[in-house]
Amino acid sequence: MFALRTPPAPDRRFVIENFKPAYSRMSKEALRSRAELALHELEDCCACPRNCHVNRLRDEMRVCHTGRHAVVSSVFPHFGEEDCLRGWNGSGTIFFGLCNLRCVFCQNWDISQRNQGQVFRANQLADHMLALQDRGCHNINFVTPEHVAPQVAEAIAEAVPRGLRLPIVYNTSAYDAIASLRLLDGLVDIYMPDFKFWRRESARAYVKAKDYPERARAAIVEMHRQVGSLRFGRDGLARRGLLVRYLVMPDQLDEAEAIFRWLATELSRDTYVNIMNQYRPAHEVGQHPKYAAINRRPGSREVTNARKLATEAGLWRFDGRR
Repeated sequence: MFALRTPPAPDRRFVIENFKPAYSRMSKEALRSRAELALHELEDCCACPRNCHVNRLRDEMRVCHTGRHAVVSSVFPHFGEEDCLRGWNGSGTIFFGLCNLRCVFCQNWDISQRNQGQVFRANQLADHMLALQDRGCHNINFVTPEHVAPQVAEAIAEAVPRGLRLPIVYNTSAYDAIASLRLLDGLVDIYMPDFKFWRRESARAYVKAKDYPERARAAIVEMHRQVGSLRFGRDGLARRGLLVRYLVMPDQLDEAEAIFRWLATELSRDTYVNIMNQYRPAHEVGQHPKYAAINRRPGSREVTNARKLATEAGLWRFDGRR
């Protein structure tokens, strides 16, 4: 059971007064136009860095196994997210099925690698967004949206005229296409990317995408350009900005150090980071000797050292410290 608690008060430098979601500044016509532009990506699909060039409008599929409409595995108020997102009523989470990565350690592999969800049209996604709002959720949290970014834009354009007024969270692996992110500019309030690996060799071995590091860096730069550093309401809930997640894995402290230094020097020392210790062997790890290096949980010293490395890199805003 997760403890329900009010998030701590934020630093006054990062407080937003009189917050309104970014999309509230767009007319109905502008929202519709943005959705049409986003859906145009599906005709010759380059919606993510896989660049499959299939016509998903005709339900052609390749890497993500997703056609015209998004697949959704679950919708619920989530109390397992960061305090600044879950608050006391939960984060209104929409978990998309399937994925554009092939993480060998994925803890949700039954969702990400198997088509076990339900196909949702834009109006159905909007229905659930509004239902989560009615339940008192603090935000709408799209999880694993990289391969359905156009459908996300379409659903937001559908929900806003019907009364949506919550911040939009884009909860991603960071394996995103820049073109898709630019179509979300003005629609998303909070970007929450993972930064998994710094080295191409690690990315090739563990997520089956050797270009992941450079794609993630470019995507995170674009996200920061759009929304800046993470800011909060006076209630301690996140309202707008970038929140980067880093999952501590076995024997990866050199990559952690490189990632933290890049965030601090190339992005901003004010970058808000959640250093997570939830890694455990799952999916293909443990089944194949070639993944022996990550076939254990990280030790407490590794987690402590990762946090120390982040501080030494110049970062100072961590989950729980604002």
